[in-house]
Amino acid sequence: MSEQTTAGSVSVLGLGPMGQAMVRAFLAAGIEVTAWNRSTDKVDAMVGLGAKRAATVAEALDANAVSVLSLTHYAAMYDVLGQATDHLQGKVIANLSSDSPEKARKGAAWVREHGAEFISGGVMSAGDNIAHPASFIFYSGPQQVFDAHAELLRPLSPPEYLGVDDGLAQVFYQAGLIIFHPWMLAFDQALAVIEKSGHSIDQFLPFALRSAAAYPYFIEDFATAAKAGGWGTLASLKMMDAGAQHIIEASEEVGVDATLSHASQGLWRRAIAASEQAGKAVPVYQLFVGPRD
Repeated sequence: MSEQTTAGSVSVLGLGPMGQAMVRAFLAAGIEVTAWNRSTDKVDAMVGLGAKRAATVAEALDANAVSVLSLTHYAAMYDVLGQATDHLQGKVIANLSSDSPEKARKGAAWVREHGAEFISGGVMSAGDNIAHPASFIFYSGPQQVFDAHAELLRPLSPPEYLGVDDGLAQVFYQAGLIIFHPWMLAFDQALAVIEKSGHSIDQFLPFALRSAAAYPYFIEDFATAAKAGGWGTLASLKMMDAGAQHIIEASEEVGVDATLSHASQGLWRRAIAASEQAGKAVPVYQLFVGPRD
């Protein structure tokens, strides 16, 4: 195991919007940063803020005990670190890139095969605003590695250690994105309906924010229901089907694409059909989970 980091220095490999935000956060915390990116213009920008330049991946790895990766996916990790595998021995890799849990596990094994330690992370942030009060980072992997470097990584957002499974951070991170992606699309659809109906988005916005205050209630209620098999009686499933139809009509009447709402209605209707066949309520949650052993 690497010794606990006390020097206050780190390398950041990958300077997309998130990687640049990480460099800024480290620098603001007084941590020395060495930055590498395929395109040098992004490195130039970070050097202008006070970071050190790494011309190669090998230089970035050699510069510090800990390297943080902010890449598009784990395949990019192999492309990047594969340029300097002989420089991985004794290093610590914190991969904060998004990917599937199984790809994170395989990536962790690959890094360790080359003599480095590894922790996985998933950045739950408001876009690339890692300083937002709601931002935090899931971590998983060997606890002793996380504990040794948690303070160094803390400027990136509050850390939440989940457990030793290398893929666990991605399980929780992707679960968060499962919620976020349809919400983004649904909100765009809602705003499009407002605009295409000839009304003001600004007029609608405070009501959208007001309605969102109820979301924590629904989150807790649905989590409780899921532990008991899922939300919805046959009557409530039919109510949701009818509601989805109204959403579809309101959207399509003004020429707004209702693909997402059709998909939602399809799930409600599958649950209704399964319920009628079973002679009891089969919530949508059970369709997602599938048959239990």
